[in-house]
Amino acid sequence: MKDQYLTEENIRDRLTFLEEASRLKDVLRSSFTREAKPESTAEHSWSLCLMILCFADQMAGIDLLKLLKICILHDLGEALNGDIPAIGQNAAHPKSAQERADLEIIMRSLPLDLRNEFLGLWDEYENAVSPEARLAKAFDKLETISQHNSGRNPPSFNYTFNLSYGRNYTDHFDLTKNIRNIVDHATLEKIGLK
Repeated sequence: MKDQYLTEENIRDRLTFLEEASRLKDVLRSSFTREAKPESTAEHSWSLCLMILCFADQMAGIDLLKLLKICILHDLGEALNGDIPAIGQNAAHPKSAQERADLEIIMRSLPLDLRNEFLGLWDEYENAVSPEARLAKAFDKLETISQHNSGRNPPSFNYTFNLSYGRNYTDHFDLTKNIRNIVDHATLEKIGLK
């Protein structure tokens, strides 16, 4: 353990980051829980990590710790300016630049090496440049669609969008493709086509 090198100021800086990051608990998504409560982005990130753990034994050659770090960090930039649902995103107003700028603000109290590690992992995810980043993107889409299927959504909820959402990532791996088939079947049942 390296804790003997941490000063009280170093500890406070890390706690400041954690306090800033906790804003993610208040950021609401377009998903709803089983009790019809709007889901927070922090809840989504937790559920994504749990989903990864449930399938980790099927991910030979994947750095699980790196994958989990990416999943925990992937939406952290939403803590300041919120989430833009996938259905509302467009190329004219990409959300990634704003999220990265917000992430830098949230992480400003962290030591430089930790900040660089976290930003590097976020960039890796955003650009899908490693197997772990591509898996994180695939499972992010699968978790979102699964939440849509299990949540109590308003009558106007657009389930059809989910049938094509993120397919370029979920079809990349046999594992996520197989999960996607089951999740899509549940989506079709929701819209009354199965």
